[in-house]
Amino acid sequence: MYATPMVILTMGAAFAQTEGTRALPGYSPMRTEEERQNDRTIDRSYESTIKRAGPDAVKNSDPWGNVRASPPAPAPKKKQQ
Repeated sequence: MYATPMVILTMGAAFAQTEGTRALPGYSPMRTEEERQNDRTIDRSYESTIKRAGPDAVKNSDPWGNVRASPPAPAPKKKQQ
């Protein structure tokens, strides 16, 4: 009794993943030359920005650094008697 709706719902989800993109008007999975050129321009701009910033610009940030307590000091060693 419950198997039929489950099978139907599963089939609908599978169909939506495969055939759904082809049904959209104006959708093409292939990129045009203009879109690829735009992607290259964006990538080059990003890379030049990263190179200008240099390796020192990226710092290891610790937002909780001033909240954490410092590690406890080691306990003094006991003298043997």
